[in-house]
Order: sequence, then C-alpha cells, then structure tokens
Amino acid sequence: MPSIPPPTETLIRRTALASIVVAAVVMGGKYLAYHVTGSVALYSDAIESIANILTAIAAMIAIRVSAAPPDRQHPFGHHKAEYFSAVLEGVLITVAAILVLEAAWDAVWRPRRIEAPGLGMAINLAATALNALWAYVLISRGKAWRSPALAADGWHLVSDVATSLGVLLGLAVATLSGWAILDPLLAALVAVNILWSGFRIVRESLSSLLDEAASPEIEAGIRAAIRSGGDGALEVHDIRTRHAGRATFIEFHLVVPGTMTVEASHVICDRLEAAIARTVEGARTVIHVEPEHKAKRHGTTGAIRLSQG
Repeated sequence: MPSIPPPTETLIRRTALASIVVAAVVMGGKYLAYHVTGSVALYSDAIESIANILTAIAAMIAIRVSAAPPDRQHPFGHHKAEYFSAVLEGVLITVAAILVLEAAWDAVWRPRRIEAPGLGMAINLAATALNALWAYVLISRGKAWRSPALAADGWHLVSDVATSLGVLLGLAVATLSGWAILDPLLAALVAVNILWSGFRIVRESLSSLLDEAASPEIEAGIRAAIRSGGDGALEVHDIRTRHAGRATFIEFHLVVPGTMTVEASHVICDRLEAAIARTVEGARTVIHVEPEHKAKRHGTTGAIRLSQG
C-alpha cells in the first residue's frame, strides 16, 4: 500500500481540484451509459453524479478558505469552513436521492425498454471503478491530513459507488429475467441508502460545528504529554478540547507553587506546549497558570497531579 505524502496546502488543493476532474469524467461516463440503454436506473445514477461535481467544487472552495491565516475578524482562523462544505455535501446527497426516487416512481408506472444493456453496464462499471478508486484516495488522505472536506467528499463517492453497483445489479436482473419493474424498484432502494449517507455526513459535520471534543484517543495522548512535560508544576485541571478542521484547540489550567516566578512557569508552559504538539498534529494550546491555592481537591475527576521534580 503506497504511503500518503505529508499534507501541504498545495497538495490538498490539487487533490480537491482533481476531484472535480474525476467527477466530470464519471458523470460523462454515466450519462453515456444512460444514453445507450435508456435505463431509468442508469439515468438516476447519472443524476446523482451531478452532485459529485458540485460537492467537489464546494470542498475545494472550503479548503482554500480554511487555509487562510487568522485576521482581525477571525482571530482563531478559518478552520471550520470545511465543515460547512461537508454539510452542503450531505444536503446535495439528499437532493440527489429525492431525484432518484422521483425517476424510479415514474418508471414504475411507465416501464421503459432497455437497449444494449451489456454495453451500457460496461460503461457504467468503468465509471464506477474510477469512482471507487478516487473515493479510497480521498478518504485515506482526508483522515491522514485531518481534512473533513476531503473525507466527506470521499464518503459521498462511496455512496455513489453503492448506488452504481445496486443499479448495475438491478439492470442485470431485469435484463436476464425480463422483469422491467426490478430496474426502478432497486434504484429506489439504493436511493434510501443515499439518504442515510447524507444524513450521516450532516450529523457528523454539525457535531464538529458545535465544538465536539477531541476523540478519547487524542485526549489520552494529551494527558500523557502533560504528565511527561509537567515537571515543576503541581496540577493540571479543567482540560477542554475541540476540533476545527485540521486544528485541535486545547485549553487547561496549570497550577504552580505560589512562589514560582513568571519566567519559571513560562518555561513549563513552553515545555508542555512542545510535548502536546509532538503528540497531537495541529495542536493549538492555551494554558492558564494559577497559584497552588487554586488546586482541585484530591481525587477530583479530570485533574492531573504532577511531580514538582
């Protein structure tokens, strides 16, 4: 399995731009398959692929916006722009599913004859294979680069691949059995799966927009980094985390001896920030220093006792 290169803004933008090109090629292939066969299921699949282009464009714009440096109006940066893109993708997936259901309903009452099914299925299968390959690229890079826009675009393509495979199966069964009704019925079932995919993307993106905490694994890594770099301090408490795109914002209170100088406490803060940065990629750490009478009671949940070393 090829290794994923480290993220750079240029590489991420090129990946988003490549998504638009791939989506356009796949859409052209699926419309060609529909034109050859006249299948309502292949038509529905082609309709769904239009959303791929729109969401790929939305992802590219969101990535460009999120990469902008902080400014006076946005002192914490523009990291959450990618989540808006992911929400838009979920909405577009839902719209595509409704269009699929509409076309399937029409075909139930007005069955259509399928022409050249073998050629049409071969064309659609080639487009589906390209979609599946690019979905893997986007999801793996989105996770490795912590880019919700790329990951959401990849999962959108997974739903498209599922749609296409379902459509191909329905078309094959309808052709072999002569039961034309199977074509639109299976397309309708796949549309329900698309609706679930859109709902899941919107739900996950909204959780992040509402400042969802970092995963338990990341928080465990933060605590381990605090224990390894907190020599000289007494305690850390009130640890809070939140995700915003590729950044993880971390805040906590650091209790030090009341007689410690500002310079000495600052050295500890620098050491803690460096330890956390080595553990959590994209960490943005804010530390509030307090004197020892601010320490929590022994056994307080979440407080970390440190050695004064």
